[in-house]
Amino acid sequence: MSNMDKHLFNLKFSAKELQRNSKKCDKEEKAEKAKVKKAIQKGNVEVARIHAENAIRQKNQSVNFLRMNLEKISGLMDKFEHQFETLDVQTAQMEDTMSSTTTLTTPQNQVDSLMHELADEAGLDLNMELPQGQTGSVGTSVASVEQDELSSRLAKLRDQM
Repeated sequence: MSNMDKHLFNLKFSAKELQRNSKKCDKEEKAEKAKVKKAIQKGNVEVARIHAENAIRQKNQSVNFLRMNLEKISGLMDKFEHQFETLDVQTAQMEDTMSSTTTLTTPQNQVDSLMHELADEAGLDLNMELPQGQTGSVGTSVASVEQDELSSRLAKLRDQM
């Protein structure tokens, strides 16, 4: 079980326990209020006062359980937020690394050659500015030699079909 799953399980467990305790306090508060009414009806003011104090304590305790529940949820959400921010940073860094690695491992002359080959197959004229260093005389660059070889092989294959 991952660390995040453990935190989530503990949060759910604690939340249910705190909610149960809050509901229990609410029930006890209602019972104390009923005792206050009975004591007042019997004319026993001191007993009614004690039960009223107990009812107020139960109400405060119920609110405290709910407040603790919110604090736990808030604390866990802060942890999750921090973990997601860290994950976002790591993901962005990994994507940058992967894109630069992919760019570095793909020779530009092969990309240009493939684009010209496919344009020739489709009968299109590819007007593309070549990067610096590949604009030398016709037939002297490696890319143009490879292009010529590939074009002639393609033409032979077309003739055979």
